[in-house]
Amino acid sequence: MSTDFDAVIIGAGFAGMYMLHRLRQKGFTARVFEAGEGVGGTWYWNRYPGARCDVESVQYSYQFSRELEQEWEWTERYATQPEILRYANHVADRFDLRRDIRFETRITAAVFDETANAWRVETDKGDRVAARFVITAMGCLSSPNTPKIPGLEDFKGPTYHTGNWPHEGVDFTGKTVGVIGTGSSAIQSIPIMAQQASHLTVFQRTANYTVPAHNRPLDPAYVRQVKANYPEMRRRARSKPAGIDFTINPASAIATPEAERRREFEKRWSYGGLGFMASFSDLLLNDDSNKTAADFVRSKIFEVVKDPRTAELLTPKNIIGCKRLCVDTGYWETFNRPNVTLVDISDAPIERITASGLRARGQDYAFDCLVLATGFDAMTGALLKVDIRGRGGVALRDKWREGPKSYLGLTVVGFPNLFTITGPGSPSVLTNMLPSIEQHVDFIADCLETMRARGVNVIEPVEKAQEAWVGQVGDAANITLRSTCSSWYVGANIPGKPRVFMPYIGGFPAYIAACETVVKNGYEGFALA
Repeated sequence: MSTDFDAVIIGAGFAGMYMLHRLRQKGFTARVFEAGEGVGGTWYWNRYPGARCDVESVQYSYQFSRELEQEWEWTERYATQPEILRYANHVADRFDLRRDIRFETRITAAVFDETANAWRVETDKGDRVAARFVITAMGCLSSPNTPKIPGLEDFKGPTYHTGNWPHEGVDFTGKTVGVIGTGSSAIQSIPIMAQQASHLTVFQRTANYTVPAHNRPLDPAYVRQVKANYPEMRRRARSKPAGIDFTINPASAIATPEAERRREFEKRWSYGGLGFMASFSDLLLNDDSNKTAADFVRSKIFEVVKDPRTAELLTPKNIIGCKRLCVDTGYWETFNRPNVTLVDISDAPIERITASGLRARGQDYAFDCLVLATGFDAMTGALLKVDIRGRGGVALRDKWREGPKSYLGLTVVGFPNLFTITGPGSPSVLTNMLPSIEQHVDFIADCLETMRARGVNVIEPVEKAQEAWVGQVGDAANITLRSTCSSWYVGANIPGKPRVFMPYIGGFPAYIAACETVVKNGYEGFALA
C-alpha cells in the first residue's frame, strides 16, 4: 500500500503546528486535520469571558525560533485568549502552515494495517488517507465534560459550556444567569459575567484554591530585558520541575519559623501566580507544611469576603495543590456583590434541570441562561473519541478500559507508529505546556529521522518498558500529596472513568533525562522493525 503522507497529525493547536513545522524541516510529508475553522487548539475553542493563561505570557510561548521570540510583542503579564489566538495565527502565517492543514475536518477512525505497516485514516468529510505514522495533538483539556444531570435538555433558555463557547461571544447584560462549577474556567469567567448579569447564581460542589494573578500591562523595559536574556530564561525554566522560570525556596515550610514563613507567603502572594506553590519545597510532600499554605490562603478568603457564611462556603477543605491551583482576578471579591448568590451543593447534588432553571437542595432556582463550567474529560477524552485501532484490530478505548498505559506518555504497546503528544504518562498538564510540547515534538521528529536513516519502518514500545514507565509514573505520584484527592488528574470528574493519576509528576528535568537516556541507548524500550 502506498501512503499519501509520511504522517497524519490530529489537531492544529500549538502541538500540531510545531509538529508540522518540524516534520517539514526534516523532509517528511504531513497533513494536519483540525476540527475547528482555524488554528489554536485550546485557545480556539475556549473563548469564555475572562479566559487567559495561568503561565506568564513571555514564558508561555514557543522557543524554537529566536526570530519569533524577538518579533512577537505580548501586551499583558498573563495573556488573554484573544491575544494567544492572535499569536497562534501569527505562527501559522509566519511559517506558512495552513497549506498543510485541513480545517473543519474531524478524524473519526485510524486503523493500523499490519500487512502494509501503515495507518488508514478516515474523516467525517469522507476522506480516506494512508500514512506511515499517526501523531495525536488534540490537547489534554479539549474534550468538554457535559454532566449527565437529569432534565438538562428541558431548559428552555440558552445553555453554554465554557469549553465550547460561541465565537461571537455572549452578552449577559440584564440577564439572570446560573453557573454550575467553580473550577478554573468558572473562577476566570464569574467576575466578568457578574459585571454584566442582573443576577448570577453560582452552584458550587467543591471550593477551589485560587491565587491572585496581579495581571498588568507589560513594562517595555521588562520586555526588552526578557528578550535580551531569553536563552538564559529558557535554560533556567528547563531545569525547574514545572518548566517555568520561578525561584523555588528550598526550605521546609513547617521547619521555618512562623513569622518568616508568613513573610514568604505574603511575598509570593503579592507577586501572584503559580509561583506561590514554590514558597517552600515541601508543600506537596508534607501534610503539615501543606497545611501552613492552605491556612494562609483560607485566611485571605475571610479577609476579602464580607459575609462569614459565604466565606466559609468558599473555603476549600482539601489539600492545596492536589487540584489544579487557579489564578484569578477578583474572584472572591465578586461574592461581595449584591447580584451574586452562592449555592453549596457539596452534600446534595443538583436534583434536576428544569425548563426555567434548576432544582437543588429542595429549592427551585430560575434564570435566563445556564453556563456549564464543568471542565473536561482530561488527557484521554479527546483520544478516545477517535476510533483508534492497533494490532489485531484492538481499540485504544478497550486497551485503556482499566486506565491509560503508555511508554513515556508518547507511545502505546500494540499501536505501532502512533505517537501521542502530551499523552497520559507525560508531564504535560503539570508543566508549562509549550516547552513540554516542544520537547515531545523534537523527540518524535528525531525518532522518525533516525528510523529513516536506519531503513526502519515500524516502532512500537515493548511491554516491559511500558510497565516500567507506568510504575515510575505511579511511584512519583504516590510520594506527593497531589494523588490524595479527587481531581481531574485522576479522572474523578468523569463518572465511571478509572481512577489513575495520569500525568507524570516527577518533574520536567527528570522526564527530559529519561527521554535522553532512551535515545542514547538506541531507543531503549522500543522494538524497531
